[in-house]
Order: sequence, then C-alpha cells, then structure tokens
Amino acid sequence: MKVVYHRFAFLRPNRWTALAAVPMLFGALVVAAPHAGAGTAASSVARGERWEGSWGASAMSSSPLVSTVQSLDNQTVRDIIHTCIGGGALLLRLSNAFGSAPVTIGAASVARELLGAQLDPATLNAVTFDGSSSVTIPVGGLVLSDPVSMAVPAQANLAVSLYVPNATGPTTYHQDAQQTNYLAAGSHAADTAADAYTSTVTTWFLLDAVQVRDRAAGTIVALGDSITDGFQSQPGANTRWPDYLTRRLAAANGTDAPGVLDEGISGNRILNDSVCFGPNLLSRLGRDVFSQPDVRAVVLLEGINDLGFSQTPNSGCTAPNTEVTAAQLISAYKQIIAEAHAHGIRIVGATLTPAQGAGYWSAAAEQKRLQVNAWIRGSHAFDGVVDFASVVSYPGHPELLDPKYDSGDHLHPNDGGYQAMADTAYTVVRNVIGD
Repeated sequence: MKVVYHRFAFLRPNRWTALAAVPMLFGALVVAAPHAGAGTAASSVARGERWEGSWGASAMSSSPLVSTVQSLDNQTVRDIIHTCIGGGALLLRLSNAFGSAPVTIGAASVARELLGAQLDPATLNAVTFDGSSSVTIPVGGLVLSDPVSMAVPAQANLAVSLYVPNATGPTTYHQDAQQTNYLAAGSHAADTAADAYTSTVTTWFLLDAVQVRDRAAGTIVALGDSITDGFQSQPGANTRWPDYLTRRLAAANGTDAPGVLDEGISGNRILNDSVCFGPNLLSRLGRDVFSQPDVRAVVLLEGINDLGFSQTPNSGCTAPNTEVTAAQLISAYKQIIAEAHAHGIRIVGATLTPAQGAGYWSAAAEQKRLQVNAWIRGSHAFDGVVDFASVVSYPGHPELLDPKYDSGDHLHPNDGGYQAMADTAYTVVRNVIGD
C-alpha cells in the first residue's frame, strides 16, 4: 500500500523558541525571535485581565510538496476557526514563526461566519494592534492584537480576515485544517459579502491562537500528530477527537468548561523534523503548549510516525537514517513530562493506536509500539493514561484498527473512532484536572 506522506505529521528545526511569560499591559505585544535557549512566548495577560485559549493550531513552515499556496501578496486570507469556549472579548495571535521575511498585516477583522466566506455584518469588528490597523510581524516572531470587545460564543465559527499588502515569501501556516478557508485578491478584510473570495484553501494562514476574556476554567492542550489534527474527519464538521472532547466537557460543565486547544500536526514526529510537516514535537513545546494561557493539562498522543517512518526511505518529506527505538521514544516522553511538570502542568499520556495495514507499517514497528504502550500504561510516569489503543483496536486483534472505526487507511480513525477516543479521554482528563 502506498504511503500518503503528505498526510502525516513531521517537523523541521524550530526557529522560534519560548520567551518567559510577558504581561501585556496595553496595546499589542510583538515578540521577535529570541536567542536560542530562551523560554516560549508570552501567555497573554492583557491589562491585568484573565484570558483563556478558545482556539489554536500549531504553526509550521509551508512546503510546495504539500500545498499549492505557500505565500501571500496583496491578498486577504479569511481563516474560518471554531471556538471551544466563549467570552466577552477576544485576542488574536498571529505568527511569523517560520517566515523568511517580516510580514505586514495591512488590515484585520473578525466576525461570525454566516456561510462560507460570508459574514454576519452585525458582528464585524476591525482588529487593531496597539491602536493601529496595521502591524509588522518580525521574522520568527508573533503579535498579539488589542482586545476586541465582542460577544464570543462557544462552539461557533468565526472568520478572521487578514490583509497582506506585500509579498510574504514562504508563509507560516497550519497545513491540514480540515476546514475550507478563503483568499481574495486585494484588501477585503472589511467585506461581509463573499464575492471577492474566489479561491479556497484548506490551510490556516498566519493565525495560530484565539483567546477569550472572562473565563476561569483553564486550558487543555491536545498535543499530537495527524490523529489529533483530525485527518480523515469530515471537513468543516469539527469532528476531530479534541472537538468531541470539547463538547463532552461543555455538556458536563456548561460555561465553566475548560478550553481544548488542538495542537496536532499531521505527520508530526517527536524526534525528527520534516520539510513538509513542521518541527519536531520537542522543539515546539514552548510555542504550542507553554505560551498558551492558563494551561492545566496536556494530552499527549504522538510517536506512531517516529516508529513508522523508521522503516521508510527518504520520500522528500522524511529524512533518511531516522531509525527510532522504543527506548528513544520513552526517553523523549520522560523529557516532555519533566518540562510539563516544571511549568506546573499535568500531563496525560495516550497509548499509540494500531496501524497494521498502513503504508509505512512493519512487524518491527509493531513490536516497538507494544513496548512503548506497555511503558505508558505501566510506568506511572504520566499523571493519567488514556488507552486510545484499546478503545479503537479490533477485539482479539490489537494490531488492527476496528473496522467500524477505520477511515479506510488502517491508521486514522473515522468520525466514530474520534468520538470514541474523546469519550475515553473525557473521564481521564476530568480526573486529572480535578473537575
């Protein structure tokens, strides 16, 4: 079976590491690329107010191997995002983490989506940065907007429109959005009609976080690869397992439910980078986890690509000579646990799901998976364990996805499988965070 490399999640060297948490006392906060070894950028504490994560998507470098659009020039991108929690105001976080040149935003707006690129005019708000309609994001940096006062509903689609007046070069984005987004030629951030948005993309450009005010329940980060990213879920339906977890938590806790941020990257690996699918997980912890506001817990599901691609020759997306042992993967888990605990964050380990029949799988990789899962279950190193492998495996054949949960590639669950995973994660997460 042929491996569909462009749908797995990988990494390349991270050029943007963490800054210590910086209070944003007024206006926008622009963070340039810090020196190597600094801690991750900025939890957004604006004007002494409390902010929580309502949406996130891991930033990564664009690649012609996986995307037909890698740069913007005199265009407006309309990113459609789905909130997990609501609030009385929001902040946008824009990223140029992997850009090769500064990126200027000429105008920005946020509104409720009506249908496609069409917006609800009553909810349209211009977004400013330190009082200005424009801002330049330095190479390797990010920017936080001014607070936007608007009623932000939970579990609703927002459209974030960003006008980019000048050529960006390779643009920081999130490749596998499972969501249709829109491009218009010229400046159209203030348009509520969809007419100008004649092109569609399935990536999110420049936007990597949305935070809301007036919350106090904390944030949960789902950290992983394509199975967390929701590959093979129904596009536009928000049926990734973190989405289902959001709905379970909201049903139980109402407006007191914590936010769930999906920081999965399709094809991602813990120990090796890729030119196609982002930086290795160890190098992105700062940006994707520790810079998020008020994180209470992380659910970690990653490692299947490390094992599978150990058996695969260089594809253009994967580097050769990346053999990974079970011991190396376990050592990496210990490092991630230690870093989470050092930041006061609890961490849930998830067992690696079965993948026999997937294009990159082998008997050797399966033996490593069993060793890794035995350690996750039995080491007590994590603050909790969610046994995804047992949930989605075929009864009596733990090496196989249950056909009722198999999306068809024998690696990624379908929507029913993602829901079953979330139902299992729900109890463990509630126990770990104490709710």
